[in-house]
Amino acid sequence: MMRFWMALCLCVCLSTGPLCAQTPVEANGRLSVQGARLVNEDGKPVSLRGMSLFWSQWMGQYYSDATVDWLVDDWKVNVIRIAMGVEGGGFLMQPGVEIQKVNTVIDACIRRGIYVIVDWHDHRAVDHVEQAEAFFMDIAARYGTAPNLIYETYNEPLDAHSWEQVKAYHERVVLAIRSIDPDNVILLGSPSWDQDVEVAAASPLTGVEQVAYTFHFYASDPGHQEALRAKADAAIERGVCVFVSEWGVSESSGNGSFDRSRTQAWVDWMERKGLSWCNWSIADKQETSAALMPGASPDGKWDAGMLSPSGAYIRSLLRSLNQ
Repeated sequence: MMRFWMALCLCVCLSTGPLCAQTPVEANGRLSVQGARLVNEDGKPVSLRGMSLFWSQWMGQYYSDATVDWLVDDWKVNVIRIAMGVEGGGFLMQPGVEIQKVNTVIDACIRRGIYVIVDWHDHRAVDHVEQAEAFFMDIAARYGTAPNLIYETYNEPLDAHSWEQVKAYHERVVLAIRSIDPDNVILLGSPSWDQDVEVAAASPLTGVEQVAYTFHFYASDPGHQEALRAKADAAIERGVCVFVSEWGVSESSGNGSFDRSRTQAWVDWMERKGLSWCNWSIADKQETSAALMPGASPDGKWDAGMLSPSGAYIRSLLRSLNQ
């Protein structure tokens, strides 16, 4: 009888393949930060690669089980970033609606065994610290025991906000999260739209563990080239963990050119550094950085005609790198 069941299991694995494969979370467990690297439960370096959803209040149709399933099965993502919009008709206006979208995607990512970043997608979070504290405490209470969860407390602080202001905000929100969740990784933004990461690295948060610093770029922008990479290199040399939670193939506006040579230079740099990243974005907006063509279904199953040049490029990249 034992031989029969072993043969049956072997047959199922051979015929179905992915059903027997470990999910990213099964393979790596709860992630942590060791020096400048993101590592798995065994202390081995990990590079997450996936997609960022668009502002939740404007592209909520893709905050769905079906979108997550398609990104996992077809694009081979191992992380999805939830860009929960705060201003502009988002969380501050309709918290219940936005939280439901967030919960839907978190639940789907946990079900599929991938990592999920919950991002407070707000350029002026220093003005909304109490709301951010309450939101992240709610997320931590719901999902803090899940190894899938990663927090991102502040998307792209403006250049008008100093690191001292942003750091004080982070200190409060990190303390709120840690009052409930002691160990899931927290990503921290820096001034000038997450480009001044070397400034944050020179004066990092103290007395807290399992934190990394986010770095954003748009690969085709003439102003986002060697000098910007040097800022991230300087932060890494100082020993902080850098996480590229958002990058696009376009210029910084989200539109403009798609320079494949410049984009490849950035991809090569991230791979050399072993950095984790999420590409911007799963959206059918008529702009260069959007991965989908207008009208693409929220149920996934996107054929080549439904992918923008950015989407086709990033899908191929993910399928190649996330083996």
